Amino acid sequence: MSHVTRNQPAGTPTWTDLDVPDVGRAKEFYGALFGWEFEPGENVYTLCRLRGRAVAGFRHVPVSDSSAAADPGLWCVYFATDDSEATAKRIADAGGALTRGPVEIADQGLLSLATDPSGARFGLWEGRALVGCETVNEPGSLLRNDLTSPDPGPARTFYPAVFDFTLDGNDDLPGADFTFLRRPDGHEIGGIMGVPEAPSAAWQTLFEVADTDAAVERAVAAGGTAETPSDTIYARMAKITDPFGNVFEVGARLVNTP
Repeated sequence: MSHVTRNQPAGTPTWTDLDVPDVGRAKEFYGALFGWEFEPGENVYTLCRLRGRAVAGFRHVPVSDSSAAADPGLWCVYFATDDSEATAKRIADAGGALTRGPVEIADQGLLSLATDPSGARFGLWEGRALVGCETVNEPGSLLRNDLTSPDPGPARTFYPAVFDFTLDGNDDLPGADFTFLRRPDGHEIGGIMGVPEAPSAAWQTLFEVADTDAAVERAVAAGGTAETPSDTIYARMAKITDPFGNVFEVGARLVNTP
C-alpha cells in the first residue's frame, strides 16, 4: 500500500483517467467494481476517490465527439514531469508529438497529451494542488502500466530519450519480448512488451484487486464483460471490458510476490 503526498519523480506513472460518454453509468460500474467514491470537478471532469484519496478521473466526452477522446477504448496514463514545456520539447525531439497542452487545470496542475512515434498515446501531469494518484499499489487503485506494441523498437528508443529511462531485461519471462523501464534511480515504472499480433501500440492499465475472481464477478454483475482469470508469475489477472467498451486489467498479487 502506498499513499502519495508529493509529486512523483519525473517519468513515474502518476495519474490515469478515462473518457466516457455517460459519467453516471461510469460511476455505477467502477463504484461497484472498486468501491470508488466520486467528486464532481470543474466542468466535465469527475475525480474518483478511494477512501477519500484521489485515484483516477472521468472526463465526459459525448459519443458524437469520440475523436476528442484521449485514447478511445483505454485508460490514459500520465507520466509525472516537473517541467511540462521542457518535456514537451524532448517529446518532439525524440519523434513524438504533443496533441494537447500544456494546459492549466484550475489550481490542480498542468496537463498535456502526446503520442510516441508508434502512435501510442500518453499524458504528462505537472502536479500542483493535485499531485496525481494519492493512493497506489493497493486494491482499488493503479498498480502498473505496460506498453504493448507490434514493433517495440521505436518505443525503446523514445521513452529513454524523453524520461532518461534505462532498459532492463526480465529473466522471469524467458522467450518473451519484454523490457523493464527504469527511472535513473533504478525504480521500475513499467515495461514494453513486443506483441506481433497487437493491432497497434498502446499503454495498458492494471488496477490492483484483493481477489481477481470476485472482481470479475462484480464487473459482470455491473454490466461489463470479462475474460477468465489466469495466473501469471506475479499475479492472478483478468481482462475486463466496461459497459462502454474500454479495456483494462485487474490483478491480485500472488502470495510472496513483492
